[in-house]
Amino acid sequence: MTARDAVFPAGRHALYERHRYSPAVRAGGFLFVSGQVGSREDGSPEPDLEQQVRLAFANLDAVLAAAGCSFDDVVDVTVFMVDPATRFEQVWSTVVPDYWGQAPFPTATVVGVTWLSGFDFEIKVTARLPGAAHG
Repeated sequence: MTARDAVFPAGRHALYERHRYSPAVRAGGFLFVSGQVGSREDGSPEPDLEQQVRLAFANLDAVLAAAGCSFDDVVDVTVFMVDPATRFEQVWSTVVPDYWGQAPFPTATVVGVTWLSGFDFEIKVTARLPGAAHG
């Protein structure tokens, strides 16, 4: 088996090592980013929901940057959220505009969940690697 081309940002290794996964893997011209949560460097959750979402986006930004990508390269987003019926609009309307910029936006799927290992929000993306062939 070929070694995975894993991408690790500076910091936050406690969470990745504790749960045995790579933050992102390059393959086929794309970057597949594992779900990013609003964790501090020690892996603990940020308690305030809006701040947890902002920290999840900051953590995602660090993973993208470590691979030479930005939010402009993101083509697909999956969000997992505890109780999205009462919380989604609050966080999506206040945090997302700071990151996605103008349309066209990436595709998105939001999934309501009951458990995220102590977190309330997780975001997973696929990004096109700069220099990869356009399709």
